[in-house]
Amino acid sequence: MTDLSTADEILACARNLVIAGGYNGFSYADIADVVGIRKASIHHHFPSKVDLVRTLVSRYREEVEAGIAELERHSSDPADILRKYAGFWETCIKDASLPFCVCALLANELPVLPEEIALEVRAHFRSLSAWLTSIFERGAQRGRLHLTGSPRVEAEAFMATVHGAMLSARAYGDPKVFGVVVKPLLKRLAASG
Repeated sequence: MTDLSTADEILACARNLVIAGGYNGFSYADIADVVGIRKASIHHHFPSKVDLVRTLVSRYREEVEAGIAELERHSSDPADILRKYAGFWETCIKDASLPFCVCALLANELPVLPEEIALEVRAHFRSLSAWLTSIFERGAQRGRLHLTGSPRVEAEAFMATVHGAMLSARAYGDPKVFGVVVKPLLKRLAASG
């Protein structure tokens, strides 16, 4: 096994453990058991848990940015982009491939997270908010989205609804709840003014 693949396995395991139980819900011993390596090997790649989770969040942010770029490449219609963004999460929740946004989970723990990780989590939210705001601005300008507030307020409400729908689906143990929460918002946004 190469160093890169071991590091990637460690990160994938850590991601699953963060999604399952948050930052304080796992240790290097948990990762060692799952990946089948010694704790010393994990420390070789990530000297501390802060290093591990900061790297995890940084890579997660890169994945999100790549996903957003892909959405933008395949559609220029703001309403369609919002539907596809919500649809991505709906599919992830249904098939349990990524049942929760890593940064949304960690945001819940901001008061107790190490500052290095908190900075990455906040940067994720700022970046996602800026992108969504741009989608709402374009949608309003083109007459494709019906806004009841400013593009920034609508973006924040949309982001909060998507993350809240993830939480509701988890709380009820029912992936369908995500769509029940998000679809009325998408319908309202697409309604003609």
